[in-house]
Amino acid sequence: MFAHLRLAAAAFLFLLSLPFAIPAQALGLWLGGRWAKIVPLYWHRFVLRLFDIHLFVHGKIAGERPLLLLANHISWLDIPVLSAIAPVSFIAKKEVADWPLFGLFAKLQRSVFIDRERRHQTGKAADEIAGRLVAGDVMVLFPEGTSSDGNKVLAFRSAIVGAAQRSFSDGRPVTLQPVAIAYTRMLGMPFGRQHRPWVAWYGDMDLLPHLSRLMSQGAVDVHVAFLPPVTITRDGDRKRVTRAAGALVKEVVAELNAGRDPQKVMRMAEEISLEPKPERA
Repeated sequence: MFAHLRLAAAAFLFLLSLPFAIPAQALGLWLGGRWAKIVPLYWHRFVLRLFDIHLFVHGKIAGERPLLLLANHISWLDIPVLSAIAPVSFIAKKEVADWPLFGLFAKLQRSVFIDRERRHQTGKAADEIAGRLVAGDVMVLFPEGTSSDGNKVLAFRSAIVGAAQRSFSDGRPVTLQPVAIAYTRMLGMPFGRQHRPWVAWYGDMDLLPHLSRLMSQGAVDVHVAFLPPVTITRDGDRKRVTRAAGALVKEVVAELNAGRDPQKVMRMAEEISLEPKPERA
């Protein structure tokens, strides 16, 4: 009973915020510049409070530009979690644009939609990504291509990284920064492998039952670790770099899921270089 009341209250407040948030963001997009980034930042912080998500951030977003963040993907919650930290835009599959409400939010946050089935459309989207990166926008890519159950990180795919990389015809390096997301506790108690899918939204899950289960459990802790960045040029080995970034994110997520001290995990991550090693003579 409590879970249903909690879900109903959260849904009411969420819907109540929309008549204010949507026009405000539309106005921000029309004004452009920093105004297009302010509303999503504060609205997503409101969403986290609404769903009782406790956010812990380790490290910081790289200062170099152009910057592309490579993050693992667990749940729809990843979007407000990352958006509550800094103004970012997302690279999403084209189907997201047609999702009820979520599609509107994605468009208002200036997401770039990728059609992975049509190569010529991918190239067009890559040009858009490059333009946004050149303009200084921080873009987020989920290189796994889909969400997981939160217990593991899937292999990172490099196609979109390569598409964006090739779009910089002036030879400008792109900074890639791995980002690890881990949902670790509920009501202060550590998640077990069987509990983490309560937060994850993957496969063919229906949203409302997922929300009901999530709201019935209580406060959730999520850790976001910004890991050491790496630069890649137009001619750089994007497959190797993407694979190394994925391996580092996988290791950090596993350590955080196991309850390791985040500060020690970050020190461990800082000792792992993603830069290519020089070839021997």
